[in-house]
Amino acid sequence: MAKVQAAEDAWNTRDPQKVSLAYTVDSEWRNRAEFVRGREAIVEFLTRKWDKELDYKLKKELWAYTDNRIAVRFEYEWHDDSGQWYRSYGNENWEFNEDGLMARRFASINDRPIDASERRL
Repeated sequence: MAKVQAAEDAWNTRDPQKVSLAYTVDSEWRNRAEFVRGREAIVEFLTRKWDKELDYKLKKELWAYTDNRIAVRFEYEWHDDSGQWYRSYGNENWEFNEDGLMARRFASINDRPIDASERRL
């Protein structure tokens, strides 16, 4: 639960450099249909993400864990540059190395347009 909360807290800073430090230098990601490898690529990916997903706010929940793997469910809210709000739902599978850094992250995500009045995060 501590790792899940730490990830939520870090991602909510929207600081790509800070977030990237939780991952191995050669970490592998699948985020939606995009494949990312390595910290430098993670920083580039997150910079693009948060340039598009404005006022991003995330909530993660532990789903299951075993050994060096954790599964989480999450939802986050954001709006685009036209002011349209979205709630994004998804699941992630995480795998950690022996130093506790995330070596692999696989995320499946769906977006739902919402009215600003529907926001809850």
